[in-house]
Parts: sequence; structure tokens; C-alpha cells
Amino acid sequence: MIDIRTKIEQIPQHPGVYLMKNREGTILYVGKAKNLRNRVRSYFRQSGDGRYRIKFLIPAVHDIDVIITDTEKEALILENTLIKEHRPRYNVYFRDDKDYVHLRLDRREPWPRLTVVRRPQPDGALYFGPYASSQAVRETLRSIYKLFPIRSCSDTVFRNRTRPCLYYQINRCVGPCIEGLTTPEEYRELLDQVILLLRGNSTELLKRLKAQMHEASEALRFEEAGRIYRRIQAIERTVERQKVMSVHLRDQDVFGYYQEGGDLVIQRLVIREGKLLGGDAESFRLPATFLTSGVHAELEVLPEILGSYLNQYYAQATSLPQEVLLPCPIEEQDALEALLTERRGHKVSLLVPQRGEKHQLVLMANKNARLAFQKSREKKDSVEGVLEGLQQKLRLKHLPRRIECFDISNIMGTQAVGSMVTFQDGRPDKTRYRRFKVKTVRGADDYAMMAEVLGRRYRRALEEDDLPDLIMVDGGKGQLNIALSVLWELGIEEPDLISIAKSRVQGNRKGKVVERSEERIFLPQRKNPVTFPSHSPLLHLLQQIRDEAHRFAISYHKQLRRQDIFRSPLDEIPGIGEKRKQQLLRHFGSLKRIQEASLEALEEVEGITRPLAEAIYTFFHKE
Repeated sequence: MIDIRTKIEQIPQHPGVYLMKNREGTILYVGKAKNLRNRVRSYFRQSGDGRYRIKFLIPAVHDIDVIITDTEKEALILENTLIKEHRPRYNVYFRDDKDYVHLRLDRREPWPRLTVVRRPQPDGALYFGPYASSQAVRETLRSIYKLFPIRSCSDTVFRNRTRPCLYYQINRCVGPCIEGLTTPEEYRELLDQVILLLRGNSTELLKRLKAQMHEASEALRFEEAGRIYRRIQAIERTVERQKVMSVHLRDQDVFGYYQEGGDLVIQRLVIREGKLLGGDAESFRLPATFLTSGVHAELEVLPEILGSYLNQYYAQATSLPQEVLLPCPIEEQDALEALLTERRGHKVSLLVPQRGEKHQLVLMANKNARLAFQKSREKKDSVEGVLEGLQQKLRLKHLPRRIECFDISNIMGTQAVGSMVTFQDGRPDKTRYRRFKVKTVRGADDYAMMAEVLGRRYRRALEEDDLPDLIMVDGGKGQLNIALSVLWELGIEEPDLISIAKSRVQGNRKGKVVERSEERIFLPQRKNPVTFPSHSPLLHLLQQIRDEAHRFAISYHKQLRRQDIFRSPLDEIPGIGEKRKQQLLRHFGSLKRIQEASLEALEEVEGITRPLAEAIYTFFHKE
């Protein structure tokens, strides 16, 4: 500790970020400060920092590194980056960037379309979001496509169309894929309207549309005026459903929270031009180091938790409001306010209202956070009951909180793949999904393929001590016995094991269908399968897991088949990746012309060096 104190006195009194490390060099905590020396020194005073978890942190600290920045705003950005990269144990880390989704629109393209992306890039395109889930962004897209007839097809479909699709026939698309159906100017105007809607500027949008409607009517273009009128009506119906929250027509983000024990819900309400557009709630489980004894002890760290959440959330946000209303002051509030103001180009105020209209909005956000918590708790209790029911009905040794399910997909032994999906507490955990390309089996031998996939998975699981509560395979008694033999060979006894066989169509002697059999669950050491009523929630969960494993296997199998179909001789040339392959095809127009090209012609292609040109030429002129 003497060495640490000596080092503290050498820390400069500048803004920056400090990193506390343990004896192994692992980063335990990342923090920011206006004055690095004073802030770090405060942790080691006799009175201490005051936060509960810091008393566990300080004894583990063996070294401290600092990174100096020019301003407090830069320190805020750097802190967020380092927390995302290292995920220190004593910091609050809410969500990975990939958990958020955005809408992207690149107006530099000839006929732009909206696409869904995980991370905004500094590529000159417009981004809208973040949206808390893919479901939320899909609902937004559905609304846009109903209101504005812009293209929704992929670039591949768009380039290869020779006649308008069904969406054009039902007036859901203006048909930019076919020359002469619309003009770039008309399409750009539609995109401008979409942008106004996505930014919540419905007043300006309606004003512009009404002007266009009157202009079309005066020019006797009554059909066009009618289309615009119907669009105005649809937008006005949407706006009418948006509750007016303020007469001041401000853009506001309102945050509230609800906390019970170690569970925390943060609620955001989105208000644009004084109207409530919607909101989203995010649930988190606080780390044990944040929890103290006592009824209200957890609330002492709310300023830090909310500050970390806002810092991480607004690092992804592409649309910033005039005001951010908060339930309590947050750490480094002035620095975050300055950073958001700089990014928006206009003043952004972070306020903690104590009375009046704005205070009521925060109370409303708190109420919504509580409702979201109750809804989540009810769902969790329901899932808990299903898992307990499965344990009892199937006589499992463990409550099946984590279930891994396997399936095999192939066509007559070709492009054989296996899939593993993981469900945690009744919900898909896609971070634990795995897919396997079958390597050792030749021919259509599903049993051998299942044995290979299970062996590969659980040899690694043994090394990493990463076994589930329940292993599930798609199939009947045969697949179950294969799984049993693999686990026995590996010496694995802990997880429970079942197989699920699809229902079968039963018929009479004339071949007429009578009924479908029940889904059958096979267990080790039991001759006859277990069955459930068709309406049983226990069966529905098992079916959902089995169907997800099947979907995941099929999608990977189809992906490999597509790659095989579209495989080009160019793929076999070292140094030619997808980008250079496309450059060659664009330059020459076809594979045949590439094969016939001279060495000098190949060198003219952008990105093709002399050695690459020689490799391509030699590949096609081996003889």
C-alpha cells in the first residue's frame, strides 16, 4: 500500500481516467475525474470513499494507471470506451453496443432504403435510434412502409427486378426498380418525409404534406392529391394517439427507475414536440458488490448507476433532445451535459425537476418502471412454475434453468451441420448458441453426426466446467441412446438428458389420415415415452426449444448450400477475397472475360497488384 500511496502523489492534477488493477494486472475499476490526484487519493483516506463496494475494491488494488485527457468531456468518452472494452468487476456495465439496434439511411445511394444495423459507423449515412429491441425497430419499419411507399427490398432483389412487384401494385412502393415509374426527385421527397417522422417532427411533416396536397389539387392532379390526403390522415391518426405531455413543444427524454432488492428497472419516455411518442424499459440485476444491508441501502449508488447508464446509452444515441429529465442528480452531470450539447450542436439540459409539469413526467417514468418490473416478475414467476413442473414430471435431478438442445441437418449426408441452442430460465440465450460443421462422418448417418457434435461440445464443456442442467436432443430413442453413450464415454453424469420426438400422422388401412400422435419425450432408464396434453405449457416450452434448434440448424445448412452454389473459381485463388472478387467482376463483367484477360488488363483493376494479377493469370492458364 506504501507503493500505491507514493504513486498517488505522482499522479498529475489533470482531467483523465484512472484504472485500478489487481496483482495479476486485471483491471478492477475504471473511473474518471476532473482532478486525477485528488479523486484517486479520496479512495485511500481513512474516512474512505463511502460507497459500500469500495471497501471490497481497495484491498484488492495493487497498481493504478492513469490516462490524461485535455477535458472532462474527453475523460467521460474514454471512461465509457474502457468500461465497454474491459468490463471491470466493480463498474456497472449495462449492455453491449450490439444489443441496441438502429435504422440506417444512406442518402448518397441512387435509391436509398432503410436498413437495420447494430452499430452506427462514421460513414456519412443517417442513423436513427437506438431502439432497445429488434421488435421495436420492426414495428417502426412496418409503420413507415404503411405511410410512405419507399422500397423495402434488398439490393440484390432490387437490381434484378424486370417488372414491378406486388408492393407497387397495392401502392406500397413507388417502383424505383423500374425506370420511368418514379423520379429521383420524387423519391428524395418521400425520404425527407420519412426522416421528419423518424425525428419526431410531425408538425413540419404535416405542414409540408398539406402544401404538396394543395399544389397537386390546384394543378388538377387529383389522384396525387388524394394519395397525399390519405397519407396526411394516417399520420394525423398516429399523432392523435400520442398523448400531449407539454404545451411547450419541447423534445425531452424522461428517465425514471424502480428498484427492488438487486433488481433495477430504468424507464425512458420519449417526448418530441410535446407529444409522448413511446418509451422503453430495461431491466438489470445489480452486482452483489452494489448491494448492502438495509432497506434503502441500494439507493445510495443510484447517482453512479444512472450516470453510467446514461453515458453508455447516449454514446449510441443518434437523436438528442433539448432536455433530459432525471429522478436524481448523477455523477459528472455537468460533463455529460457539455458532451451532449457539443454533439447536438445546441444546448442540452440535464435537469432534476422538484415540482411542476416536469416533475410529474419523472413520476410518470417511475410509475412505468414499476409496472415494467411487475410485468417482468409475473413472467419470471410463470417460467419458474413451468421449470418446476418439468423437473417434477420428468423426474429431473436439477431444476432445468439452463437447457441445451441439439439438432442435425443435412441432405443425403451433404453439407451436414449440427446446431446447439441454449435456453436460460425459459428464454433463448443467443450468446451461447453454437453451430457445428460435421467433419468426420461420410454419408447420411444422423446417429454418427449427433455423436460427433455432442462429443465436440462436451469435451470442451468439461475443460471449461460449463455444463447445463438439461441436455435435450431432437429425435427418438435412438438419438437418446447415442447421447447417453457419448456422455458415458466422457464420464459426464451431472446433467439430465432427454430426447423429444415429433408427433406422427396416424392413418387407417386406406391411407386416410385419422389423427396425429402426441409429442413423445424419451428418458434414460424408461421404456415408454412421457407425453403431455397438447395445451400443456411444459410441452410448449420443450417444443419451442426443439423448434429453435431445428431453425438454427436449417439456417446454417442453407447458408452452406448457398455458398456452395455461388462458389466461384476465383475463391480458390490465394489473396482474392469477396471484395476483390466483386471488383474483378464489375470491371470485366463476367468470369469468362476474367479468364480471357491479359496480365496487363488484370493489373488495371483497382486493388489488383502485379503479384495478384500474375496469380490470377497463372490460375486460369495452368496448361
